[in-house]
Amino acid sequence: MNIDLNGKTALVTGSTQGIGLAIAKGLAAAGARVAVNGRSRERVDDAVAQLTGDVIGVAADVTTEGGVAELLRLLPDVDILVNNLGIFGAVAAREITDEQWRTYFDVNVLAAARLIRHYLPHMADRGWGRIIQIASDSAIVIPQEMIHYGVSKTALLALSRGFAKDAAGSGVTVNAVIAGPTHTAGVEDFVYQLVDRSLPWEEAQREFMRLHRPQSLLQRLIEPEEIANMVTYLSSPLASATTGAAVRADGGYVDSILP
Repeated sequence: MNIDLNGKTALVTGSTQGIGLAIAKGLAAAGARVAVNGRSRERVDDAVAQLTGDVIGVAADVTTEGGVAELLRLLPDVDILVNNLGIFGAVAAREITDEQWRTYFDVNVLAAARLIRHYLPHMADRGWGRIIQIASDSAIVIPQEMIHYGVSKTALLALSRGFAKDAAGSGVTVNAVIAGPTHTAGVEDFVYQLVDRSLPWEEAQREFMRLHRPQSLLQRLIEPEEIANMVTYLSSPLASATTGAAVRADGGYVDSILP
């Protein structure tokens, strides 16, 4: 399959590390002009330096209206929008505060909605566009240790489906990628919240998967590049018949034959 994104401009939010950075690399490798986004200018510049091709850095906090205004000033139009930004963390269910619920909704859901609301009309006017949300297996298999995160990702699936209906017939596709347990620096910290911190990483990872993610068919953490491969495909003209979907790149974690 020849994925050619030459002439397309892509924005990947929260792309200074982890899955977001891998997605930015994948899109750039396919020929897209890629905007790397994060809150810190230093971290954005460091991420841009790791990529090759036509890459720009946009330092803006997309969880705030002011940050989005700055982003849109610098990047008023894109062909591909990847809403990757998200936060997670373990909190006992009965201890999640109202403020934590609001924060998770603002960061994991509302930030994506704001950007879709701006960029979708431009895409529809051109008759082509790709909007992708990075969701999680936690949207379907709500984790007991972080239900506020799971609920926010469930909302992100609904957001994707709803905007796909809004974009019907326009040439713009809107999808969500259900990412399974993935190996990032943040996940390493999370793993060590749940297993013995004295364990070497490889042993800690196996223990985490055995105790907390036993239904994974891969029986290992997914690498960020594996998520990026799916996103790059969905961003391409080859995925023209896929919209309104929750596409799994979860290592078989979700025990379902659909989707």
